[in-house]
Amino acid sequence: MILVSTPNDLPVSITEELVPSTATKLPCTTTIDFDGLLDPPLVLQDDPTECGGQLWPGGMVLAKYLLRCKMDELKGKTILALSLHPLRPSQIHLTDLAPMLPLLNHNIALNHPHSPTVAHILGWGSPMTPSSTRPSAPDILLAADCVYFEPAFPLLLQTMRELMGPGAVCYFCFKKRRRADVGFVKMARKVFEVRAVEDDPDGGVWGRKGVHL
Repeated sequence: MILVSTPNDLPVSITEELVPSTATKLPCTTTIDFDGLLDPPLVLQDDPTECGGQLWPGGMVLAKYLLRCKMDELKGKTILALSLHPLRPSQIHLTDLAPMLPLLNHNIALNHPHSPTVAHILGWGSPMTPSSTRPSAPDILLAADCVYFEPAFPLLLQTMRELMGPGAVCYFCFKKRRRADVGFVKMARKVFEVRAVEDDPDGGVWGRKGVHL
C-alpha cells in the first residue's frame, strides 16, 4: 500500500489492486537457437537492470539473418560488433561500455571458452581501449539496436567511419521507436552506400514491427 498526500493534507491509500507494482526482473540464463538455425544453442546470461544486458529486437533479427543467409560470408573474417551478443563464425570482437564488460566476458566463456572471441571497451566517439588483440581493420562491422539516443548519432557515425576501412561491410539493424531514429540512416547515407536488406525470408515479419535492416 502507498500513502499519498492530497491538497487537504489527508492521506489517501493506493492499494496493489489499483496500481500494481512493477515486477522486479532478475538476471537469468537462457538458451536460444534462432528457430533451429544454431546447434548447439547459444547460452546467454542477461541482466534486465542494464539496457545493454538484455536481448533487443534488432539484435535478434540481425543474428537470425546472418545465421540463415550470411554464414559463408562470415567465415574467416574479422568481425567487430558494436552491440551484439556472441555468435559462432570466426574471429569476433565484441564492444560495449566498461560496466558491461564482465557480462560480455561471462557470455563469451559460456559459449566460446577456447575461441578467439574478445571483448573490448568502446565508447562511441572515443578510441577503442588499447589491446594486443584489438583488430586493426575489421572486415565486417555488426551494429544492432544502436539507434536509441539522437544526441549520440554523430558519435556513432564517427565511430563507424573510424572502424570501417576500404571494402568493409556493416550490417546495421534497429527498431524504429521515434521519428528521429530514421534520421541516423539519412546521416549515414551522406557517408556510406546504404542498401536495405531484401533477401531475408522473414523481412515481411520484422518490417511490420518497425525493424530496419
